[in-house]
Amino acid sequence: MRMRPPIHPGGILKRHYLEPLNLTISELAKSLGVSRKTLSGIVNEHGSITTDMALRLSKAFSTTPQLWLNLQQNYDLWHVSQKSQAWKMVETLAV
Repeated sequence: MRMRPPIHPGGILKRHYLEPLNLTISELAKSLGVSRKTLSGIVNEHGSITTDMALRLSKAFSTTPQLWLNLQQNYDLWHVSQKSQAWKMVETLAV
């Protein structure tokens, strides 16, 4: 397991797409067809990338939906694994 947390997909969106393209959250939200509040939550690392948002972002930036979903999944998995230790107590079962 990684020691440092993965970057939230909103941070990637902000630093690699919004800033270089000089896009505001409002402009991108309008282009994506979502509310400014929804996009702001993601960019400010309070919201998550849904499958619908992954499709929208992939279309807007010529990426794949998997890119956005993998970023979110890696972020979520790391944080859950750090918050709870109960999963470590699960016994490995032979298959």
